Amino acid sequence: MARRQIYWGWGYEDEFPTGAELREGAEAIVRTLGFGSTEVEEPVPPERLDLPKPRIAPASGLAEICSTDVHDRARHSYGMSFRDLVRAFRGQIDNPPDLVAFPRNEREIEAVLEWCESVNAAVIPYGGGTSVVGGVEPRSCERYDGVVSLDLRRLDRVLEFDRTSYAARVQAGAPGPTLERQLAEHGVTLRHFPQSFQFSTLGGWIATRAGGHFATLYTHIDDLVESVRAITPRGTWESRRLPGSGAGPSPDRMLLGSEGTLGVITEAWVRVRDKPGYRASAGVRYGSFDAAAEAVRAIAQAGLYPTNCRLIDATEARLTAGGDGEHALLVLGFESADHPVEPSMDRALELAKRHGGIVDAGEGHRSGLVGSWRDSFIRAPYLRNLFPCVGVLVETFETAITWDRLPEFHAEMMETARDAVRRVFGQGSVTCRFPYVYPDGPAPYYTIHAPARRGEEVEQWDELKRAASDALMAGGGTITHHHAVGRDHRPWYDRQRPEPFAAGLRAAKAALDPKGILNPGVLIDPE
Repeated sequence: MARRQIYWGWGYEDEFPTGAELREGAEAIVRTLGFGSTEVEEPVPPERLDLPKPRIAPASGLAEICSTDVHDRARHSYGMSFRDLVRAFRGQIDNPPDLVAFPRNEREIEAVLEWCESVNAAVIPYGGGTSVVGGVEPRSCERYDGVVSLDLRRLDRVLEFDRTSYAARVQAGAPGPTLERQLAEHGVTLRHFPQSFQFSTLGGWIATRAGGHFATLYTHIDDLVESVRAITPRGTWESRRLPGSGAGPSPDRMLLGSEGTLGVITEAWVRVRDKPGYRASAGVRYGSFDAAAEAVRAIAQAGLYPTNCRLIDATEARLTAGGDGEHALLVLGFESADHPVEPSMDRALELAKRHGGIVDAGEGHRSGLVGSWRDSFIRAPYLRNLFPCVGVLVETFETAITWDRLPEFHAEMMETARDAVRRVFGQGSVTCRFPYVYPDGPAPYYTIHAPARRGEEVEQWDELKRAASDALMAGGGTITHHHAVGRDHRPWYDRQRPEPFAAGLRAAKAALDPKGILNPGVLIDPE
């Protein structure tokens, strides 16, 4: 029997701890954070879900690829934000799709879109369901007579490999591990490893402009895309495969970040590389986060382009890497398939020490604080499943800002977040890290843990989200650096984008999707 994913959270059903394991995990969280409850609450089992009956039935030619199974519908109702997690955990499925379609090819995608237009059904393109911004929830669909979740994971093959150009044509439904296994047969890798790598898909990465493995230079999936193909209600959209082009606005760039509202991405040519054979890692400790930020700026502006250049503040270093709680941690890494990387690492460490950094002896890719941080990063999505069980709320918000504005911006963000935590929860922690850095600025990523009032988590999350997002906008940052817009960020995205651009986006939507069936509520509202 095939393994089944948890309908409400991350991973497979057979991976979720129960009984003594769950209580042990709860005690560890409470011990680490200093709050939460060891009175463990367990998720509503799938057999107790009570979903409304589907309002529509698939056309006869589509019945074999469509499901009205309760687990399938519940699994496709939410993404993976804490707001999603806690509602599904309690069996609160607010807006389930009426059915889930699993197309096997583009012809079936075209048929689903045509049928949905004819019956006034919204279509939510779905990859791995790992959105943390309300990108796959069938919200804002009140004017439709039904909702179809279009799951693309049967389109999961590497179709071509061009060794001369080092590029591969890949179907959009391929999740990270499946994609890498097939590329490995050709001796190459994409090396795009977001934290959601296990379940997220190539099409989802493109649709959301996902950030990946590289902390500098190739930070977003944008940098690895050569061309994109999509199915729209008004025809096939496919760009010419080129290493670069100056021929007007880029059709690829318009699909990158489109979040399924302009078309259903079905495949892409992506730039691949040989697997790295040369690696070097190091951890550098700082007594001051501000001094560490100056070191990161120096490294980012030196043209060294480290693969990893993550700055983690002292509190987060304690929680995720076993730090002492007094020192910020800079995780540095270099890799290459072609040449030794020690000279680059040596120069980066010179710059790091110039700003007061202390290099931890014996650090390596899988040892010391660096190894502990890496293991924690991989386990994090599974750990989040436990937070609703123990009455802990977690929220993240990430942004980008230029170096000249960083000190004032960061101080204001930390103060605003701490004030909101005190007001809403009474206590909690606010931490910051830089997962990505550029010559002109970093991408700060903030994490909040706080004791939740059971049954009121959504209201608490909403209040916290508003305070943080308002502060991001007031400080001149972006509402999102790599988590996309979805439905959760819409109010602030509407304020960030220029109005003439919004009008142009609405016009493109009207031309490609005149009946407004594709993922309504993300980016723009249908006319």
